[in-house]
Amino acid sequence: MELWTARLPEPATAVAQAQRAEQAGWDGVTFTDSQNLVGDPFVAVALAAAATERLRFATGVTNAHTRHPAALANVAATVQETSGGRFVLGIGRGDTALFHLGLKPMPVTRFARLVTDVQAYLGKGTVDCEGFASVMHWLDRARQPKVPLDVASSGPRVIDVAARTAERVTLAVGADPERVAWALDLAHKAAADAGRDPAEISFGAYVNVGCHPDVEVARGLIAGAVAAFAHFSSMPGSTGAGLRDDDRAVVAEVGRRYDSTEHLSNRADHTRPLRPEFVDRFAIVGSPDACAERFFSLAALGIERFVVTGPGFGADRDDARTAGRLLVDELLPTLHQEVRP
Repeated sequence: MELWTARLPEPATAVAQAQRAEQAGWDGVTFTDSQNLVGDPFVAVALAAAATERLRFATGVTNAHTRHPAALANVAATVQETSGGRFVLGIGRGDTALFHLGLKPMPVTRFARLVTDVQAYLGKGTVDCEGFASVMHWLDRARQPKVPLDVASSGPRVIDVAARTAERVTLAVGADPERVAWALDLAHKAAADAGRDPAEISFGAYVNVGCHPDVEVARGLIAGAVAAFAHFSSMPGSTGAGLRDDDRAVVAEVGRRYDSTEHLSNRADHTRPLRPEFVDRFAIVGSPDACAERFFSLAALGIERFVVTGPGFGADRDDARTAGRLLVDELLPTLHQEVRP
């Protein structure tokens, strides 16, 4: 089981965050790509990789609007070289990065075309740029393996694109085993329809985790993060597919209220529709033992990699420290054991 932690690529802290993550036993770090809110994730990866030995890195996630597919593949391949092959290119339709340009997430049809172009560049293929045959020539001199492409996926159409195109698919559908199983079934079928063996794809999941003995406190710690991931299922073009009827109503209301200027904030108005029973299904909350059981249930479905998001902005500092300590000292060691206790 690979366990990754989500972090912000702040220039002043990226290196220290990566060093702490490596010491704590995380397998990898994802750095957010949102140009108006935080520093550049590729610079953060280059700096952090130079200060660590085994930790892996990914964008969590970038998009192909703010960077041309050629430029995106180029910087990804560059940090793959400088990190010694420890980089994964995580990509999505674009959320806050596009919002702060006055744009909505890109349509799935355009997303599919651009992701295909990025993958072609990374694989030393030829991309048709309005009649011009575009190739990334310098990759012939690259010493590291191809950069793995990882598509963050919430809805059926993006899951379909991901399963047909990428080496890695990371689901952003919550932690309810029923919905995760639904998403995996879609991905397996799409891969098979494209002539791919689903077993060759690495499946992961973004999960909101509140590890605290007081479950009410645990829910409150991650309210902002839960709302952020819930609203991915209500983005333009989304139908809330795979959700229970009552959960679909919650997600729709979160999406209706969602204010991207309050992204990840526990105090945002868009957290108000989050009912306790919804959070308990959509996220992973409770004691280390209770959280471990949820992780194991998802791993049994075929999820081999988890990207963990913790407390949102505005969380009580003491409670957040307790949650962080329990996560690192108790939950991670349990999950890293090869044999389930």
